[in-house]
Amino acid sequence: MTDWPDILSDYRSYLRIERSLSANTVASYMSDIAKLRGAYPGQRAEELTTDDLSSFLASEVEHGISKRSQSRLVSSLKSFYGFLEIEGRIQDNPAEKIDSPKISRHIPTVLSVGEVDRLISSVDLSTPEGHRNRAILEVLYSCGLRVSELVSLRISDLFLEDSFIRVIGKGNKQRLVPIGEPAVRAVRLYISQTRRSFASKKDEDVLFLNRRGGQMSRQMVFLIIRRQCQAAGITKEVSPHTLRHSFATHLVENGADLRSVQQMLGHESILTTEIYTHIDSGKWQRTILDHHPRG
Repeated sequence: MTDWPDILSDYRSYLRIERSLSANTVASYMSDIAKLRGAYPGQRAEELTTDDLSSFLASEVEHGISKRSQSRLVSSLKSFYGFLEIEGRIQDNPAEKIDSPKISRHIPTVLSVGEVDRLISSVDLSTPEGHRNRAILEVLYSCGLRVSELVSLRISDLFLEDSFIRVIGKGNKQRLVPIGEPAVRAVRLYISQTRRSFASKKDEDVLFLNRRGGQMSRQMVFLIIRRQCQAAGITKEVSPHTLRHSFATHLVENGADLRSVQQMLGHESILTTEIYTHIDSGKWQRTILDHHPRG
């Protein structure tokens, strides 16, 4: 008889409470470990060896999972067995010697400043949805938000007089993000002119509401952006994250400090933010050569 149920229950609590991971990340990690359990029925988690974990990983690779999924699976195994080690359930960690696959860094799609202007300007402001949708686009681009952060925004998170908003990011972590004047104007216009046509008491503090007066879904924001790109004649593959990438890229291009961009995006590691330095590398090269003592 194994003690998997007790271990998994304790592990879930560890991920949520001690590591403060998002619900999506917790679900992904738990799903990966459930697969491991299924691969070795009747064996205790503490009995599995490095060879067992490597065989499990190899089996998943044979089933065609991507390198990114492989990398996450390795992270899940390392996290789980790190937890068992912390709890004193194992002495030697079998996941320590497992390496993540090398993943080529994905260069995200980015809109030019002109394309962002076209996208936002193409919104039809003759309808209540138009005012809401324009405010959505302005906030996504002005603040570099994740779509989950956007749909969770509340009116009580807005400090428009002081030009910043409060954002609840991954792991329930809060950060303050500056908001530009065009976005402030769009949000104020939406709240004063058209939000009442969506409002209901159910989600009275939620900023962006759907037609039923409830919180908008992520899928709805994707659909709004896809339709608006068609209206603006933009043929690139665009998602809410594209506006976040564009926001960060334009900041870096214009000389913003990478640490500041990291804080605004809510990245835990600056290595994640460094992807934006690939844009306009010629400009960075000229800056370095112009200021280098032996340039």
